[in-house]
Amino acid sequence: MDLDIVNMFLIAVGTLLIPILAFVASFLLWPAALINVYYWYWRRTLGMQVKYASYGNYKFCYITRGRPGPKPSILMLHGFSAHKDMWLTVVKFLPKNLHLVCVDMPGHEGTTRSALDDYTINGQVKRIRQFVESISLNKRPFHLVGTSMGGNVAGVYAAQYPSDICCLSLVCPAGLKYPNDSEFFKILKEVEKSGDKQKIPLIPKTSEEMGEMLRLCSYVRFKIPRQVLQGLVDVRIPHNEFYRKLFLDIVSENSRHSLHDHMDKIKVPTQIIWGKQDQVLDVSGADVLVKSIPGSQVEILENCGHSVVMERPRKTAKLLVDFSSSLKEAENHKKHD
Repeated sequence: MDLDIVNMFLIAVGTLLIPILAFVASFLLWPAALINVYYWYWRRTLGMQVKYASYGNYKFCYITRGRPGPKPSILMLHGFSAHKDMWLTVVKFLPKNLHLVCVDMPGHEGTTRSALDDYTINGQVKRIRQFVESISLNKRPFHLVGTSMGGNVAGVYAAQYPSDICCLSLVCPAGLKYPNDSEFFKILKEVEKSGDKQKIPLIPKTSEEMGEMLRLCSYVRFKIPRQVLQGLVDVRIPHNEFYRKLFLDIVSENSRHSLHDHMDKIKVPTQIIWGKQDQVLDVSGADVLVKSIPGSQVEILENCGHSVVMERPRKTAKLLVDFSSSLKEAENHKKHD
């Protein structure tokens, strides 16, 4: 009898120990795989489904939740070298009755990547329009949200296809002529002087460079283990050649100030959200947009850097929902007047 109890105890301990050891081994040896599992878990937990849409031979990958309803659908565009899952932190705090769509930008993650594709801002805007048409998202005007590079694309999209959208939210958007240089711009100028075009702060090659990039992008100092930093680098390294081409395309003469060149054509209600301590794209860009887009609303977040979506997800979600709701209420008041 005692032997049976010992055997049962050993089996129970072994059953618990195996997944723990597997987790530790994954953390130490395959952190990149663990990161992928992390995103899979949160997509499943939040009810987001991975889907694909085609436009001719071009394939788009996106995650979505819900169906179009009385409230506007929300389309979210991520930033440079990120992917659709970066929005999960915000999705967590958005109402479940909203129809949400987060797409991988051209060349990113599961969306088609081609050396022949045009990755300038105008090229990306055309691709996003193709995506919108492929899933019939513009049957009714939708709420377009974009951050950083995605904000640049979103702003130009709003200028070129105003009938597609009901409102626009720009989160620390790129593509402006900023009155003040950010820390990132200063670094780029130093790199340009040195002639070392291989060193771009947003394209890390080592865990140390990954840490530096995160410190540049975030005001909040997350304590991230070296293994996780290495995992993040391992995930990115196979794509670095593409990121380099993309970066050169979006800072080219045709794209560098795309949003600035189109902002006076934006006529839809616009919300601007910016981290006050943004070191990548200076917060002074908010004033530039406010002066050119009539009636635009500005929210400057204290103690927040460039990664607003990661640093202040709850606040971001609330701002997006409140903005859209306020427009709906204003529209209803007009109907009753």
